[in-house]
Amino acid sequence: MQDIINSISTYGYIVLFFYSLGGGMVALIAAGILSFAGKMDITLSIIVAAVANTIGDTLIFYVARFNKSSLMPYVKNHKRKLAYAGILAKKHGDKIIFIKKFIYGVKTLVPIALGLTKYSFYKFSVINLISSVLWAVIVGLASYKAGDYFMSVSNYLGEHGYIMPLAMVGLLLGIWLFLQHITKRRKA
Repeated sequence: MQDIINSISTYGYIVLFFYSLGGGMVALIAAGILSFAGKMDITLSIIVAAVANTIGDTLIFYVARFNKSSLMPYVKNHKRKLAYAGILAKKHGDKIIFIKKFIYGVKTLVPIALGLTKYSFYKFSVINLISSVLWAVIVGLASYKAGDYFMSVSNYLGEHGYIMPLAMVGLLLGIWLFLQHITKRRKA
């Protein structure tokens, strides 16, 4: 167990950085909890997650804007979700860049959708930077403040190991059903 804790202390920020390039919510929550436990530093975790998230979304936008041909094979099965992200962007404007940080399933699709349009790269970069910092501060501090609760839940789940797999299956099924519902074709 001590080896795992030492590995987390040593490589936790590197894992947080790479995980936050594509999303990072779970890694940032884990970093907040580990910071509460004294294994990581919350300020450094927030900075690492914000920087990585900014870089990741900017790269996705850039690739969608300037290298569409190499990106399209990866998103061909997600055209309806990509269209939904485009609709969200038109409906909510610049706010969607911030809002999407908290929505699993469209987090990567919004920069792609905006990159495929004539949306300003500079404007996206500035809003994305501000949104990434706000996202990292909100999620990082919330998970740090809730660290005691998470630790007690973790202890409870450790004693009742059958609950977590059921909860994860239910969560993933719920997310899948929600995404299927919002991207389903509607009869006109």
